[in-house]
Amino acid sequence: MENHKLVLPQHLNHYGFLFGGDLLKWVDEYAYIAATMEYPDCNFVTIGMDKVEFRKSVREGTILKFIVEKIKEGNTSVQYLVHVYRGKGKEKDNLIFSTAVTFVSIDEKGKKVLLQN
Repeated sequence: MENHKLVLPQHLNHYGFLFGGDLLKWVDEYAYIAATMEYPDCNFVTIGMDKVEFRKSVREGTILKFIVEKIKEGNTSVQYLVHVYRGKGKEKDNLIFSTAVTFVSIDEKGKKVLLQN
């Protein structure tokens, strides 16, 4: 799954760079969308991200590309790898962030339940 986001002034920290919290929010959101589309009968909550390391700075006006792919499926959980690129390409030089996001499927009471395709 591929998504894009334009970095606007409200996404910048006091130094003029993309605020890391906004990037983490978008990574979580796009991974959640992928999970929900693949498992439409499940309710997911995020239980973790494996690594948070910002590799390159991002300025206002940058278009970010988010590539989301499923990498692991368990009985009650699913994990997606999210790569974030600066600009149009998927070249390694443009990679600014990547992490694995893990979701667990829950019922209305918040208890883990089996994944349903």
